[in-house]
Amino acid sequence: MPKITIDRERCKGCQLCVIYCPKGLIKPESRLNKKGIQPVMFLEGAAAKRRGAASGSNCTGCKFCALICPDGAVEVYR
Repeated sequence: MPKITIDRERCKGCQLCVIYCPKGLIKPESRLNKKGIQPVMFLEGAAAKRRGAASGSNCTGCKFCALICPDGAVEVYR
């Protein structure tokens, strides 16, 4: 199963990855990073279901999030 890591200090909160995730597995965090920006987070398992991610919410590893991130804050591991 693919895994996504997001560098919350590098994230500038543009939320392009949120828009492009076909499964809805990336959402804004509630906490701010050191720069005072609201970064995004990858939702896994039960957290994905609680936050309203698409049904069958396993990451497909499509890498749309990593490709669209202008700051290279997102990495996808297969």
